[in-house]
Amino acid sequence: MTKKENGIAFNLISRHKLQELNTEDKLKFIIKEIKNGKILVLEQGLTPTEQTSLIQHTMKEIEHDTFIGFEMEGYGPDQPTFFQKILGMHKKPRITLIGPANLLKMVKKDNEMIQTMIISRSGAK
Repeated sequence: MTKKENGIAFNLISRHKLQELNTEDKLKFIIKEIKNGKILVLEQGLTPTEQTSLIQHTMKEIEHDTFIGFEMEGYGPDQPTFFQKILGMHKKPRITLIGPANLLKMVKKDNEMIQTMIISRSGAK
């Protein structure tokens, strides 16, 4: 979905796009998109370390008049099987949803669904 005059941009980001970026570039990309008012769905979610770094970077860029932060929710990796543990294989995190805090409200999350509410720009403070 592209940005329209009164619409909200909603971008689905493939894992291939994210794998092309190192962690620093990935975080810069996400922050830039969110600051531009876009809601992102990352096919391959962020690791706990990347999530922590994203929060740290975002806290440095908060401007109370224009950018108050973001909402983020996602699913971590599935539990590795016994053989994956033995072989040292780590599963990648699953989907992550990130958006500007003034546009996105997390309502509910369970093992099968993340429910959100997108607040229209006219309703955003």
